[in-house]
Amino acid sequence: MATIEILGVPHAYELTAPTSCPHALVFIHGWLNSRGYWQPVISRLSDDLQCLSYDLRGFGESQSQVKTDFSRAQTSLSLTPISSSALGSPFDSIYTPAAYAQDLAVLLKQLNIKSAWLIGHSLGGTIALWGADQIPECVKGVICINAGGGIYLKEAFEQFRSAGQKFLQVRPRWLSQVPLIDLLFTRASVARPLDRYWARQRVIDFVVADPEAALGTLLDSTTEEEINRLPELVSQLKQPVYFLAGAEDKVMEPKYVRHLASFHRLFQYCADNVLEIPNCGHLAMLEQPDAVADHIRSLVISH
Repeated sequence: MATIEILGVPHAYELTAPTSCPHALVFIHGWLNSRGYWQPVISRLSDDLQCLSYDLRGFGESQSQVKTDFSRAQTSLSLTPISSSALGSPFDSIYTPAAYAQDLAVLLKQLNIKSAWLIGHSLGGTIALWGADQIPECVKGVICINAGGGIYLKEAFEQFRSAGQKFLQVRPRWLSQVPLIDLLFTRASVARPLDRYWARQRVIDFVVADPEAALGTLLDSTTEEEINRLPELVSQLKQPVYFLAGAEDKVMEPKYVRHLASFHRLFQYCADNVLEIPNCGHLAMLEQPDAVADHIRSLVISH
């Protein structure tokens, strides 16, 4: 593991050796996850494609006890509704997908990566889309995995945000030491039970995530304004954008993946930019790493 400081926070990353391919693959994990979840896919791709994985600010090993120079409008996070006019720029908060895309831009510049495909899982997919918008000269394409949306359903999102906040309140450090606690995480959000190694990793990432970052990303990525920005963002991207959907994903159902994908020119009339993976839930890179790796390789090579 190596680290690079970005805006005062050390970011943990792993970068495989360069290959003959001019493009690097940059893997962006989802909410309460970490870079390690990409390892099954990277191990299948790194012989012929350079791969970069990193921990988002506040997650995994990208954490610091020192607060950044940024400040939030609120000293404590809450579920108080925020009006659209109050939101202003997508960069007003340090926990929006756009702000995380700024971190990514700094990381790629420091590592001298000038041509990249961004591959994002769930929230990481939204960050990848913002990255493509912010640094189009560097980003050659985007592959979103278990990511979609762009439809704001007020009641559903309010319930989701409330449940997420309660979920985050039950995170004592000793939780990861509770016998058999990992068994709960073998089945959560997946079509088939995960290996217990990954279940234990999910427990660890859930426990160690920075409280402010965990709640901030949840709240700032699910506002009405943020959700409604997504379709316009996708429609404006000039790069190829593809979506991998888990056929049995209950967190981001395929119909919502297809909805967001439909705003991109590659969608055409029959979801040409959507690839559905059978027997797959919300963690495609762990559940179906062969299929995910094969799709990534095929898409990158075809362009």
